[in-house]
This record gives sequence, structure tokens and C-alpha cells, in this order.
Amino acid sequence: MFFLFPAAHANALELKPFKDDLFAYPATLSSDTNGAYMVIDYREMRDINQRDEVPEKRVHPQYTDTGVRKVQQDLMLKTDAGDVRHVAVGKTQGAAIIVLYLHGQGGSRKQGVDDFTFGGNFNRIKNLMAGNGGLYLSPDFPDFGDKGAAQVAALIDHYAEQSPGAKIFVACGSMGGALCWKLAGRKDTGGRIDGLLLLGSLWDESFFDSPAFKRRVPVFFGQGSHDVVFPVANQEAFFRSIMAKSKTYPTRFVRFETGTHGTPIRMADWRGTLNWMLSKAP
Repeated sequence: MFFLFPAAHANALELKPFKDDLFAYPATLSSDTNGAYMVIDYREMRDINQRDEVPEKRVHPQYTDTGVRKVQQDLMLKTDAGDVRHVAVGKTQGAAIIVLYLHGQGGSRKQGVDDFTFGGNFNRIKNLMAGNGGLYLSPDFPDFGDKGAAQVAALIDHYAEQSPGAKIFVACGSMGGALCWKLAGRKDTGGRIDGLLLLGSLWDESFFDSPAFKRRVPVFFGQGSHDVVFPVANQEAFFRSIMAKSKTYPTRFVRFETGTHGTPIRMADWRGTLNWMLSKAP
């Protein structure tokens, strides 16, 4: 007697833990849509002032492991769309999973690899990738329009060829979300990426016509309830419009109650979110 299992799920990668107890979400205040929408208890006094040695500048040492810098490189990729400066952490060839972080207005490739800001959360994603045979990329790009999207697409294209078996996830902070949606809409990247993470970011109705939406690429939203840059109500409405189009669409929304614009970058649970996406990836 033998059993046939769907190959995708039999082989689905699952990221091993890294400091999960320290990065676990605080209490859930409420949830709906079978847990796809959650309201999380966020408190600045606890989640910034107690967690950081110097608030917003340097997290307490137990939240990080800087040994990961041994596999961190500052690189330049020459592409038809222009030169793309980027920091790569982990396996630049034969990676099992690739995660990119696209910064917001006024940021640079350095933001996404800073070990000590945002409560050590970037150090965590670096360690998660390095410890699971993955690759983490944090690039510079010239703008949040077509030129920026073309350069990020060229970067994805290059590393996807080096790691043909890798699942590819793109996380976008704040204004970087404009690039998340542009990549979803492109034929090349929209047909290749396996998940989008919008962290304190924006919405885009064009997503419904994109190759990524047609492939049912998982989408995660993290938003602070007191975000004055991108109001939480707009992002929640967009999340619900995805669910309205398809009740079973793989999307999740985490609202950090009282959190501000940068809160989701600090608080989003990389491991929990990526493991969920790996289980749902097209």
C-alpha cells in the first residue's frame, strides 16, 4: 500500500526557530475571519522602552546574534536596469528561500540589515535566513516607480537563477509598498514571487489584475492603529476587499493596537509569517 501526497506540501520548507520566545506577539486582543485578522496588544513602554537599551536606536543584546555578519556582504550587481547596490546575507547560490526587504522614503539598503534598530527584528530575519539555508537581500533603488521596480526585478531575476529551487518573498516597509505592488503586476516577477509582506504600507487596487493575484500569492499586512502616514482603515478595507473577491485567498492582517508607522517593522513575526506563506505558496 502506498500514499500519494501533494509534492508542494510534502516538501514545504519550515524555518527553524530563532529567539521565538523574545519575538512572539504580545496578547491577542481580538480576531475574526478565522484568525486571518488579528488585533495585537502593543505598548510603547513595554515594546520599545523595555526592549531597547537606547529607545529606537539600540535593542538589548539578548535580542540579537551578530555572528551572522560573517555571512553578510555588501555587493553591486550590474543589470540592464542599472547598477543595484545591495546587502546579501546567507547563501548567494543554492538558497532554499530568498527574502528581500524594500525600504521606505529616506531609507537605504543599510536599514534592512541594521542589527540594533527596530527591536532587533532585522537581525532576526538575517539569522533566520542564514540558519535555514536561505538568502536575505536588502537593496538600494533609485525611486518607488518603474525604474526602482525594474532594478529590484533584475536583482530578483539574478538570484532566482542562482537558486532555482528557492521560494521568493518580498517585504516592503512604508512607501516601499509601491514597489511590492509594481512587482506583483509585472509579468516576470509577478509570475515568480511567492509572497508579499506589507509593513506599515499602502494599498493598490491594481493588485487584482496582477499575475501575482491570479497565482494566489500570499499577502501579509502589518499595520499600526495610530499610523498617520497610511491610515489603518484604508489598509483594513483593502485586506477585506481581497477576502471579498475570494474567501479562501491566503491573506492575513495584524493590527498593532496603538502602534505607529514603524511599529510593524519592529513587531512583525518573520518566522510565523514566512512559515505560513511557505505552506500556502503557489
